[in-house]
Amino acid sequence: MTLPSQAEISAEIEQLSSARGQQPRTDYPAYRSSVLRHPTKDLHHADPETIERWAPCFGPQDVSPLEADLTIQHSGEPLGERITVAGRVVDGEGRPVRGQLVEVWQANAGGRYIHKRDQHPAPIDPNFTGAGRFLTGGDGSYWFQTIKPGPYPWKNHRNAWRPAHIHFSLFGTSFTQRLVTQMYFPGDPLFALDPIYQSITDPAARARLVASYDHDLTTPEWSTGYRWDIVLTGSHRTWREEADE
Repeated sequence: MTLPSQAEISAEIEQLSSARGQQPRTDYPAYRSSVLRHPTKDLHHADPETIERWAPCFGPQDVSPLEADLTIQHSGEPLGERITVAGRVVDGEGRPVRGQLVEVWQANAGGRYIHKRDQHPAPIDPNFTGAGRFLTGGDGSYWFQTIKPGPYPWKNHRNAWRPAHIHFSLFGTSFTQRLVTQMYFPGDPLFALDPIYQSITDPAARARLVASYDHDLTTPEWSTGYRWDIVLTGSHRTWREEADE
């Protein structure tokens, strides 16, 4: 990922204007937090050098392959269904995006995060922190071993529950080039009740956030496999939270 030119930015804005439903509605009353988070003032040009003067340095010496296995970070086995999540990071033409830092974070099998503000009365798993990192390979591939997260209440409305999901973050060539999104699991009954998921009005765009079960990725007597590709550009790009800003 490189910094786009002004012509590329203009083309991207035009493309988004013609496909509004592919990105979430920024002011979506059903998702209460969006009322306070969405932009309310006109956009202004900014000199990138005043925002970001150094590129991030993510290399093999900084990110260990072991960080991609969220099930071995402690002395014991975490509780829950062991899963493997893999896929590719590509551009709009399907070309691999190599050497990019992919980070994940998630709730445990009971639907609880290791965070002091998470007061969901589900048990904390001492053997599961719920965070991992991976550098994409030459073909843009990534891989994680983890535990399938549970749904959790989030108080957006009465009896509100978030579908099971894993948060993804990708860095480009600077800290201002960051993509944040969420991956969901197929067949979740909470999809129709989740305002965050439903804030994307295009059904095809929503579907691109849902991983596919992959039996070839499933390891016998060990873990089930899910495949999910991340598309950075183009009309079929993966929804990202930074689009809200």
